[in-house]
Amino acid sequence: MELHQRIVSAPVDFGAVRSEFGLASVYPAGAVSEARDAVDAFAGHRIDATDIPFVTIDPPGALDLDQALHLSRTDTGFTLHYAIADLAAVIVPGSALDQESGRRGQTFYLPDGTVPLHPPVLSEDAASLLPERTRPAVLWTIELDHAAEPRRWQVARALIRSVARLDYAGVQAAADAGTPHPAIADLPEFGRLRIESGHARGAIALRLPAQDVVRDGTGWRLELEPRTAADDWNEQVSLLTGMVAARIMLDHPGPGRTGLLRTMPPPPESAVASLRRTAAALGVPWPDGAGVGRVLGGLDPNSPESLVLNSEATGLLRGAAYTLLDDAPRTPAQLTHSAIGAPYAHVTAPLRRLADRYTTEICLAYCAGAEVPDWVRTGLAAAADTMRRTDAEANKVDRACIDLTEATVLAPRVGQGFDAIVLRDADGSRPAEIFVEDPPVMARCDGKPEEGKRIRARLTEADPAARTVRFAYPEQAPAATAR
Repeated sequence: MELHQRIVSAPVDFGAVRSEFGLASVYPAGAVSEARDAVDAFAGHRIDATDIPFVTIDPPGALDLDQALHLSRTDTGFTLHYAIADLAAVIVPGSALDQESGRRGQTFYLPDGTVPLHPPVLSEDAASLLPERTRPAVLWTIELDHAAEPRRWQVARALIRSVARLDYAGVQAAADAGTPHPAIADLPEFGRLRIESGHARGAIALRLPAQDVVRDGTGWRLELEPRTAADDWNEQVSLLTGMVAARIMLDHPGPGRTGLLRTMPPPPESAVASLRRTAAALGVPWPDGAGVGRVLGGLDPNSPESLVLNSEATGLLRGAAYTLLDDAPRTPAQLTHSAIGAPYAHVTAPLRRLADRYTTEICLAYCAGAEVPDWVRTGLAAAADTMRRTDAEANKVDRACIDLTEATVLAPRVGQGFDAIVLRDADGSRPAEIFVEDPPVMARCDGKPEEGKRIRARLTEADPAARTVRFAYPEQAPAATAR
């Protein structure tokens, strides 16, 4: 092999990651049997919404389709119909399926396959909002004004039927060509208005390159996950619904209120001040009164300045938590998700996340003026604990898979030079951090490269067993000292 032959993929065994985190893909037979035999507990008590031409938007090949939407323009603004898979209708409280999903907490996504929250016979078939199939769903109907601000809403059980399964690239291409699917023709305008609303609220959306591990023949390689404007528009639909759900729970009169919010404390002023100083050093303007999100959103996401500022801004978004609602007094900051700029709840992904099944039932009960089911009240705290535990595990699993792939792909190239952008300066406690452009890798770098600069760095370590990668600057190794 020539010294500078480029190696972009390599065999990677993710079994070690599964073993390390105790991820068991095989579902207990009893739970699978219950999933296979599941029936709709609310059959005959649903509104018929099969005349609404819903569509789903998901990555290509996805089968666990939680959400289907239809968006229309009205004389007063917009009407959003958002259908969510109704898992509570097909999972019997206390059953083997309920207990196993309660243990798993969420679906874990590894490059070589998923470790699902529910058996695929349910999550990828009977409960999934697949096209041209009538499905039980929880239907959110949200009426918005011309600025896409919500004014009225309701949530009820329904029967729905998706007419098309779309993906992000296809939605983007159709929007660019002026030929969007009629069900989402107004999604670009809606998305832009909601993004602007987020800026006004002080929301912070990071735009760091997302690393993805993809199959390449018999091996695996790293690439940057493409993100389109359509991703951002669709994200706004889920964010809006989560904010409405939080509002439903918070507005319910006590005593005896229950609920579960996804919260994040405000960033420390010192962290924001540090980000402002970094922006000034990079020559990035920061208009008076502009929030972090607006400044970051105005940058070219591929520029060095954007990479540096978004990387540093991750330090602003710390302390995400699941906060149980009860009659105890709390400050607005304790009930808000600072990255969203509003109170927020998870309700839109019950096929993949345990908490959503519980919070959805609370919203259904409150909107109907009914009692929250006992299984929700008695199980909500345990569900929140499971979400806290599995969120931390999921982040570690994602990072372990990427670290293992980085080290494996780069192992034959130790000693070679790579183009990179410096994301962070070295300080007394840590080395610098760089983003290598090809293959896309974020790693530590010894030496003193200058933040925001493009450099050539030398790969000094790539250890698959330890899942570590390290670079050095300058590219050339120091000359040996004569003795």
